[in-house]
Amino acid sequence: MDGKPSRRPIRLGSFRAKFILVVGGAVLFDLLVSGGLALWNVQRLSRDATLEVGQGLEAASQEYVRTYADSTAAQVSLLLRQVHNDVSALAGVLQAQIDDPERNAEVGTAISRTSPDSVSLTYDEKGRWSQNAPGSVSVMSVWGYLLGPDHKPRPDVEKDIQTSSVLDLVAPSLLQHGASKLQMYYIGPKERPIFRTAPYTDQAQTFDRLYPGHNDANFWDFFFPGLYESWQGWAKDSKTRPIADEITQTAPYTDAITGKLIVSFFHPLWSADRKDVAGAAGADITLDQLAQTVENVKVAQSGFGFLAMSDGNVVAINSTGEKTLGLRSASDTSGTGVTGLERSLKRSSQPAIAGLALDRERGIQHLWLQQDGNAVPYIVIVKKVPATNLWSSGPVRQEAMSLGVVVPEREIDASLYAAQAKISEATNRIVIYQILAILLSLLVVTIAVFAASKRITSGISALADGAKRIQAKDYSVRVAITSKDEVGEAGEAFNRMAEQISYHTENLEQLVEERTAQIEDAKEEISTLNAQLQRENRRLGTELAVAERIQLMVLPLHQELEEFQTLEIAAYMRPAEEVGGDYYDVLKNGNRLKIGIGDVTGHGLESGVLMLMVQSVARALQEAGNTDAVKFLTDLNSALFKNIVRTKIDKHLTLAFLDYDGKEMILSGQHEEVVIVRANGKVERIDTMDLGIPIGLEADISAFVKTHEIAFETGDLILLHTDGVTEAENELGELFGMDRLCREARRLNGLSADKIVSEIVAALMHFIGSQKIHDDITLLAVRHR
Repeated sequence: MDGKPSRRPIRLGSFRAKFILVVGGAVLFDLLVSGGLALWNVQRLSRDATLEVGQGLEAASQEYVRTYADSTAAQVSLLLRQVHNDVSALAGVLQAQIDDPERNAEVGTAISRTSPDSVSLTYDEKGRWSQNAPGSVSVMSVWGYLLGPDHKPRPDVEKDIQTSSVLDLVAPSLLQHGASKLQMYYIGPKERPIFRTAPYTDQAQTFDRLYPGHNDANFWDFFFPGLYESWQGWAKDSKTRPIADEITQTAPYTDAITGKLIVSFFHPLWSADRKDVAGAAGADITLDQLAQTVENVKVAQSGFGFLAMSDGNVVAINSTGEKTLGLRSASDTSGTGVTGLERSLKRSSQPAIAGLALDRERGIQHLWLQQDGNAVPYIVIVKKVPATNLWSSGPVRQEAMSLGVVVPEREIDASLYAAQAKISEATNRIVIYQILAILLSLLVVTIAVFAASKRITSGISALADGAKRIQAKDYSVRVAITSKDEVGEAGEAFNRMAEQISYHTENLEQLVEERTAQIEDAKEEISTLNAQLQRENRRLGTELAVAERIQLMVLPLHQELEEFQTLEIAAYMRPAEEVGGDYYDVLKNGNRLKIGIGDVTGHGLESGVLMLMVQSVARALQEAGNTDAVKFLTDLNSALFKNIVRTKIDKHLTLAFLDYDGKEMILSGQHEEVVIVRANGKVERIDTMDLGIPIGLEADISAFVKTHEIAFETGDLILLHTDGVTEAENELGELFGMDRLCREARRLNGLSADKIVSEIVAALMHFIGSQKIHDDITLLAVRHR
């Protein structure tokens, strides 16, 4: 049926009415759903933005607190180190006098002649001690038990009085420069504990007033019991020192002369043969110097810092912090000659502070502290100050003070709250605009539906009539729609469809046969490609398995590593893929031993092939008797360079060798740092950057190769590794690093090479955790039996 569609009035059951109802309702529903989703997305975006901004600001605030704590801890450490340096300088002068008795006597005689007030003593009947008169640079006190029947110093004591006067030359300069010090002094050995202090004070008189009975007991036992004996133990065995440093500091105590809380720093002096203690050099600083650094800590409005001993005793804190942490002060009057300050975290009225752990750094901690009956959240971070030797009424022990920074969370998060308020305000404004846009869209859509319904329905009716005729298998039907819109295009498409249906109906069987043949051809082609892909996968898998097997076969056997009587050798290698690019080998030729380690760029089959080339060429050169370390690397590079050019492998490697003939250990080639742990626990690191260049880059590298001789004695350990060890990452993206590797090596010093390798690998795997291993890992330990 051809022709124009007839006009129909709008009735409730008419197509136009249904069109308006259905299309208008659908559009209305779509607008409501879209608008609702838009509003929901805005709210969700607001929440997500608030969360992201909050996390970012919180992380930045916490990083600021951590950085502040780090810098303050560094200031405390710097102050202590400056005092250590000044005491070490004074001790160096006095130790030089002890080591050269003739010069010591000459210097003492010269000072006695030029500064008689420094050595001329007067006996005090009441105190039963002798002391030089005011006017000298230093005060010299000699106790009654060091005087003879004539109240004059014994001859050996007189000699110490003269020689110790060198303090007058050195102490004034040290007191004037460097860290601010209260006083510096020399104390004689236990059998002659004379006491010389600069600047001059009423030293003995003050001791009589504050420490009755001190003149009847040995100075060291009365004031510092156990300290002298600890030093004597160090003289016998230096490994008994808690910290590898001779400086010993005291816990804070009340100074007899100034009445201030001070910390004393002692440096023991040794006899010329280093078998006994010959006295001590020392310096005092007031606790105010440490406290000022800590009390000046101010984070946000009321954040503060504190400095505490490992037992929880707080030695520095401001009054606000003391109240916030609920600390109670008490003077410790026990002991003999010194009075300490007790203000312990463990006795805090705040349970969270009483349970605060200081044994190790734990990053940011969140605590609730009681204030005016309310629980207030605080952020606490604790940083360790470098450990020192500490005396506190007994043997010397290790002490690592902790610096804490405490900040109320509400202050550190103030910027977060402000940002969240701004985001909420912006969100509300966007929601209002969105609602207005939805209402406007509803109005426009309603008008458009009514306007378009009249034009659209006539064409749709014609399409419906034509569809009924096609249903009745009248494929000759055509519709005439004159409109130039989508309905008109639909009419044209309907007519084309009718033509195609007519054509395909008449030629259906032929089209089915052609399509079936095409499908069969495609299936056969796909089957052929699948078979080729399977064969290629099997071939590549076989090649990788063979390469992996060959790589493992050329590694040194366990029994080869046990052939060396004077050396323990242990190794571990783990490739990141089936075939790795790391290289290590242990080659023996007669009495000569060559240990190599290298790292090919990248990993996989090509890296593994280049590693096998290195092993083969190195073995050949070793068997050929090439004993010159520089020529060995030069010849190896020449051979590999030619193979790399031939095979077009775009790879090179870092490579280093250790040559050992039973006497000398020679290092050559460029690779990672070599770690050496001496028998006494000292760790050395050797940078190999100047000992060569990567292998395979140049045809001739003889001008770049250098050697480095390493002293290798009984009990020493050499650790070789590839960057897969130090650059391994944990789940936080942190690197294992050289410092952690050195700490593990020093911790395991003294164990067998196998045990050292296995323990370091265990620590490395624990550090990596579930993180993927991105690079080959190789570790090799050589220990002198």
